Amino acid sequence: MALYSEVVMDHFMHPRNVGVIENADGVGTVGNAKCGDIMKIYLKIENDIIADVKFETFGCGSAIASSSMATEMIKGKPIEDALKLTNAAVAEALDGLPAHKMHCSVLAEEAIKSALKDYYDKNGIAYDHSIFPDCENCDHCHE
Repeated sequence: MALYSEVVMDHFMHPRNVGVIENADGVGTVGNAKCGDIMKIYLKIENDIIADVKFETFGCGSAIASSSMATEMIKGKPIEDALKLTNAAVAEALDGLPAHKMHCSVLAEEAIKSALKDYYDKNGIAYDHSIFPDCENCDHCHE
C-alpha cells in the first residue's frame, strides 16, 4: 500500500485555491517553523458565506494537500459549516493521512478557525471563544 493516497498526491501536485486575497475579511496563520509547517488562510465573506478562500502553506506535501482540501471543503459554504470542519473530515476527504502526518489536517482546521476568529474580531461579532484554537498558548509544535 502506498504511503499517500491518490487524492493526497493530486492535491499536493495540483493544489486548489493557492494564493492571497488582498483585503481579506479574515486571515489566520498557524504552525511553527520548528515543526516545518506554517499555514495561512485568507477568507472573503459575503452574507455569511465564504465566497472565496486562498491559502499559503510552507510545509510538506501532506500540509499542502490538507490546506488545499480544507479550502475546497469550505468554499461557497456558510460560516457555520466552516466552523464545524474537523481535521478528521479533512483527512477522510484525502482518503487518509499517515498517522505521523495527521497534524497537517489539524493545522488546516486551526488555520480556518483562526481566519474566522479574525473575521469576527475585525467586525465586532460576538463568538464563543472555546470553539477557536488558542494559538498563542498552544503547545502544538513547541517541543
